[in-house]
Amino acid sequence: MNLYDVIKKPVITEKSMIALESGKYTFEVDTRAHKLLIKQAVEAAFEGVKVASVNTVTVKPKQKRVGRFVGFTNKTKKAIITLTADSKAIELFAAEAE
Repeated sequence: MNLYDVIKKPVITEKSMIALESGKYTFEVDTRAHKLLIKQAVEAAFEGVKVASVNTVTVKPKQKRVGRFVGFTNKTKKAIITLTADSKAIELFAAEAE
């Protein structure tokens, strides 16, 4: 698995935006990735970032219905990345300079 395939996208919720102030970033990651691989991927993808800890959450699939048809959503994995105090911040929303 390539390091750049581990991180899928950032999770943008009200709770994750509040956690940004304390240096915690939430990403959706590959379900097969483990904590050490996630740490290496974040440090490789973002220059100058040092990861202090990684917490992972496996989100179980939910049952959904469309009329009489029943199915399940996809299983996902979220990683909550805590950065060190001397680390650079991750720019999720880069402002375009014109």
